Amino acid sequence: MTGAQPGQVIDGRFELLQRLGHGGMGTVWRARDTTLHREVALKEVRPSDPAERGGDAERVQRERVLRERVLREARALARLSHPNVVRIYHIVDIDPHPWLVMELLPGESLESRAARGPLPPAEAARYGRHILAALTAAHAEGIHHRDVKPANVLLRADGSAVLTDFGIAAIAGSSALTVTGGIVGSPEYIAPERVRGAGDHPSADLWSLGITLYVLTEGYSPLRRGTTLATLSAVLEDPVPPPVRSGPLGDVLRALLVKDPAARPDAARLDAMLAAVERGGDLGMAHSPTETGVRPTATTGPITAPPRPGAPRTRVIMAAAAALLLIGAGALTASLLRGGGDRFDQGGEGEGNESPSVEETPREDLTPPTPDPVPEPEPEPDEDEDEETDQETEEERIEEEGRWVAQLFSESVDSGTAARDERLDAVRATVPEAEVLLSADWASLRPGYWFIYAPGPFADGNAALAFCAERGLTTGNECVGRYLSHDPADADLLCNPDNLATSRCDD
Repeated sequence: MTGAQPGQVIDGRFELLQRLGHGGMGTVWRARDTTLHREVALKEVRPSDPAERGGDAERVQRERVLRERVLREARALARLSHPNVVRIYHIVDIDPHPWLVMELLPGESLESRAARGPLPPAEAARYGRHILAALTAAHAEGIHHRDVKPANVLLRADGSAVLTDFGIAAIAGSSALTVTGGIVGSPEYIAPERVRGAGDHPSADLWSLGITLYVLTEGYSPLRRGTTLATLSAVLEDPVPPPVRSGPLGDVLRALLVKDPAARPDAARLDAMLAAVERGGDLGMAHSPTETGVRPTATTGPITAPPRPGAPRTRVIMAAAAALLLIGAGALTASLLRGGGDRFDQGGEGEGNESPSVEETPREDLTPPTPDPVPEPEPEPDEDEDEETDQETEEERIEEEGRWVAQLFSESVDSGTAARDERLDAVRATVPEAEVLLSADWASLRPGYWFIYAPGPFADGNAALAFCAERGLTTGNECVGRYLSHDPADADLLCNPDNLATSRCDD
């Protein structure tokens, strides 16, 4: 079959008018809905070159996957209702391939807009907020886009950006759709953790958004190489070149484009940063909604951890011990009083506390008095035991109230414990004291990761960075200062060596 042609009517209803775009997943047409008398976009899902389909078995497999992908896109879009996500109207499931009937967006794509030259930072930030809003809505439904790039963002007439092409979206609860040897997504936009095979996480889409914003303002793709393999290698290993044309958006790019996914800002923090750039304001004020201001950068000296709601565990233990001592002391006093009363009653005749009669002459007691027992000397305090107790108390206080550590890497929990142990061994080659914990156990960390870190504790984030610098770890891809605590308000306490002007290094 030679493919669809202008004038052809699909499903007896949709007349093809003009080819709008073409890619590896098929062709998008401008079409007329003859029933509702409106123009729509029809996506014809088919391989770009039938001659490259291979043998019969491979062709059948590829067509099955393509059909499943278009159905997946339809289901993904049907679950979303958001102004920055393209709307889907209908699906035509016919041989030899299905069609998607979608909202027609007559404006240009961000790819064509960027082809005319780099965008001003404020304009790019505005588009970035629109894309982020679409991703946030998708992530709330358990949908990961997996192919965020300028070509998949279209512009409405009012200037708003719309995210399209959910054909390779990963949907929670659905089975994987992978063709042997195939690459899911555009290599230069894929997050490093996805290249390594880690499970899907919203932060991977945020990396792709960061690369998209970089392309819009810097004018080139920073990790594109001559071949797919070289590009994937660059995504994994090469640092992203520092932005030079992005102005205030550069701080956003540096925060987003770190290879450790857990070190990237979350959606709320990112939106605040982009909003500040869009307004032309100071990124230093763009903190998460839980923060009301900027805490000053630390200079020297130890810090006092912020108070937390409720009594710390060590204080509760000490209070309980004091209460037990008071109860015990009260019981002992009562016992002594009762014992003294008994002896006094036995000393005289009659009941109660009556004194002996004056006419009676007391008899002399010739029994020698029983000497009071000599108390055994108290043992000398064990200094080592005291130090150990003090150390345990300090560790409990740190555990309860929080501490600065040096974050060295994060591995998705979906990658499994073998990948976690391999990564930990690699980190320990440089930092032997590195440890690992589950990020979900700490409210200040993003859940879903094995968090690999140098425990410290450090006086502040700057001290953590100094520790890393002594070991040659000087970039945000290698080390950041992070505050571990059970307070979600501390999630914004991240000291990034690439962005010290706006990162938070003190609490």
